[in-house]
Amino acid sequence: MTDDVSLKTEWSRFKPPFILALDVGTSSTRALLVDARGVVLPESESQYTYQMKTSNEGEVSVDADTLTELVVRTIDEVLHHCGPGAQQIGAVAIDTFWHSLLGVDETNRPTTPVIAWNDTRAVASVGLLRQQFHEQTIRARTGVGFHASYWPAKLLWMAIKQPDVFQQTKYWLSYGDYLLYRLLGRSMTTLSMASGTGLLLTREGCWDEELLRFVRVRPEQLPSLSESQKYIQGLRPEYAQRWPVLKDVPWFLPVGDGAAANVGSGASGVGYWALTIGTSSAMRAVVDPTKVTPPHGLWLYLIDKKRGLLGGALSEGGNLLRWFSETLQLPDLKQADQQAAQLEPDSHGLTILPFLAGERSIGWHSEARMTISGLSLHTTPAMIMRAGAEALAYRLWIVYRYLLLALQVDKPDMPRLLGSGGALLGSKTLQQVIADTLGTNLYLSSDEEASARGAALLALEAMGEIEDVAKVQPHLRDPIHPDLARGKIYRSAALRQEALYHLLFGGGESVPPASIL
Repeated sequence: MTDDVSLKTEWSRFKPPFILALDVGTSSTRALLVDARGVVLPESESQYTYQMKTSNEGEVSVDADTLTELVVRTIDEVLHHCGPGAQQIGAVAIDTFWHSLLGVDETNRPTTPVIAWNDTRAVASVGLLRQQFHEQTIRARTGVGFHASYWPAKLLWMAIKQPDVFQQTKYWLSYGDYLLYRLLGRSMTTLSMASGTGLLLTREGCWDEELLRFVRVRPEQLPSLSESQKYIQGLRPEYAQRWPVLKDVPWFLPVGDGAAANVGSGASGVGYWALTIGTSSAMRAVVDPTKVTPPHGLWLYLIDKKRGLLGGALSEGGNLLRWFSETLQLPDLKQADQQAAQLEPDSHGLTILPFLAGERSIGWHSEARMTISGLSLHTTPAMIMRAGAEALAYRLWIVYRYLLLALQVDKPDMPRLLGSGGALLGSKTLQQVIADTLGTNLYLSSDEEASARGAALLALEAMGEIEDVAKVQPHLRDPIHPDLARGKIYRSAALRQEALYHLLFGGGESVPPASIL
C-alpha cells in the first residue's frame, strides 16, 4: 500500500464526489469508481467472473446469494484499493442484466434461482400467450412481444411446470431488486428494469394487469415502481459495519445494463447509436418513448420515463466466440481471433445460424438452436471461428437495417455507431467484419466499462453534478472504416444465411422488407 502523501497526490487528479459503480453482467460482476466528470479512476476496478447453470432443457440460472456474495467481494476490493479516497464516495450506482426473474417467499428468501434472459424453458408458454393475445397490440403497450426471455412466458411456465414453487412465492423480482433488499433491507424497481420484463405499460408507467391476470400473478406481488433518479439510504447493520463509508450515501436504484451501456459509451444523444457486444449483442437508439411504437422485430425499453431505447438484441455475442474457442480447443480467444483474421471474407463455405440460446431479434424464435451448414473435410477450427464472427455481423446487419427503416434515417453518415463491450473491443476481426457488413464507420468507445460508467453518469445527473448525460462528450477511438468490396461479399453471404433461416423457420418476423436489403 502506498503512503498517504502519494495517495492524496493521485486523488487530486480527479473531481469528487466519486461514484461507486456496480455492474452485474451475465458472466461477471464488477465494481469501479467514476469521478464527477465521468472519468473512470484507473486501477479502481474489481471483477469476478462466474458461470450460469445450464441444462439441455434450456435452463440458464444462477443462485441469487452466490451472485450477491461476488458483488459484495467486488465492493470490498474497490474500497480496499482506494484507501482514504473512499471518503469521497458520494453515491453508489448500479446496473444489472435485463429480464432476470427471481421468486422470494414471505421472508424474502429465494424460492427460485435467478432465471436469466437466455433461459429458454418457457418456449411452450410463448405459444399459449400468442393464442390468447394479439402480439403487436401487446408490443405497442409493453414495448416487447412474446418470448421466453420475458416475464409473461417465464411466469406462465413456472405456474404450469413448478406449481408448488409458484404457490410458495410471494414476490417476483429482478436480480437488482433482490440485491438492494439484501444490502439495504428494502427495494423498489426502476421503470428501466421494469421495461425489460414485458409486463410494463411503458407510456403509463404501471404494470399490465391484463397480462398479469393471465399469468396468475397479482400486481402486489411485483415490486413498487420508481424513477431511475430515486435512491435508498441506510445499509443493513452487517454491511454498515463492513463498509462504514457507504453507510449513509445514496444507493441509486438499478437500471438495465443496456440502458447504462448507451449512456456510458456516449450514445445517449441525437445522432448516436450504440452497438454493444459482451456476452450477447444489442443495437440501440435513444428515442422519445411517448412518440415511438416498436415495429415487429424490434423492442422498446426505457432509460427513464423520458428516454427510451429502440433496438434489437441477439442472445449471442462473446458467448458464441468463447464457445467456439473452447469447444474447438483453440489456444485462447486472442490467438483464435488472429487465426481467423488471416482468412478471406466468406472463404470457408460455411453458413451459420448462431442461435446457441434461442433467437431474439428479429424473428423471436425461442426454440431456435445453432445450425452450421457446409462443413467438409477441408473445414478448420479457424474457419468455423471466422464464420461465427461473420454470422453475428449478418444478424446485426438486419437489426441495423430495421432500425434505419423504423427511424427513417437516410443520411449515409448518420447515425454514428458507437461500439462497446468486451467481446467487440477484444476482437479486431469482429470489428472490421461488422463495419464492412453494415457499410458504416464503427467508432469504438475508449471507455472499456461502458455499462458501469453509464450507471455512474446517470447518478451524477440525478445529483446535479452533470446537467445532461447526452451532453457528455463520448471518448472515441479513430473510426474503423468499412471496406466496400468486402461488404458486398458479406451481404451476399448474409442473404445465404437468410435463405437457410427461412428453410428452417419459415417466414415470420425475420423476413426483411425488400427495401432494407
